[in-house]
Amino acid sequence: MCLIVVGYRMHPDYPLVLAANRDEYYQRPTAAAEFWAQAPEVLAGRDLQGGGTWLGVTRQGRWAALTNVRGAGTAPAGYSRGLLVSGFLRSTDAPQRYMARVARWGHRFAGFNLLVGDCSGVASLSNRDDGVRLLSPGCYGLSNHLLDSPWPKVEQAKEQFKAVLATPGFKLDHLWPVLSDRHLPNAKSLPQTVLEPDLERALGAIFVQLPGYGTRCSTLVAIGRDGHVSMAERRYASDGRIEGESRFAFNLSTQ
Repeated sequence: MCLIVVGYRMHPDYPLVLAANRDEYYQRPTAAAEFWAQAPEVLAGRDLQGGGTWLGVTRQGRWAALTNVRGAGTAPAGYSRGLLVSGFLRSTDAPQRYMARVARWGHRFAGFNLLVGDCSGVASLSNRDDGVRLLSPGCYGLSNHLLDSPWPKVEQAKEQFKAVLATPGFKLDHLWPVLSDRHLPNAKSLPQTVLEPDLERALGAIFVQLPGYGTRCSTLVAIGRDGHVSMAERRYASDGRIEGESRFAFNLSTQ
């Protein structure tokens, strides 16, 4: 996944609002979001190649999401970064405790940024940065660098996200236009990375569309103060058309 925006305790009715795009090769086998048969409390899509997921939530209100760090190498055999997300969703560790464990053996994975949270708090960790960070209430953005790196797509998405959350009568569906923005950033504003400038600019859009690679799905999640959870996933074909949508709603379980 290449873009995550999180509003943590920003809205009076929703302690958590999350909007995310997953960018991936179209040929990589993927399952749509659903409750997992092997772990019925977990609601997430699934990477059928690596076995993990990029984003998910549980019936107990645990959630996690991940992006890769650009240019940070490949994973050792058998270690898919998506397993870090499913590992938190299937565990009972508090966010800080889980992240402390991941920090000890995170070097086994290629570069990653991981966000995890539950009713006790939200934590972030990158194995290309130092230490676990506990997040204060606010808006956070994550692409393929460190948390809140001021890449154009991150800054643009955060500003649009905050504006939507501040609108009277906010509904989760109001965030779809943020994730579907295909505007290409000004070339002068792009970060300096290992990529060629034209490719960097194409990847600088919030919604990415390239031959063989692009935004495969968009996901919205909201957890309300009343314990109601909403999650919606839109899936896209290689030409950018919506080819499927799933919606889920449930109340948090105390078990």
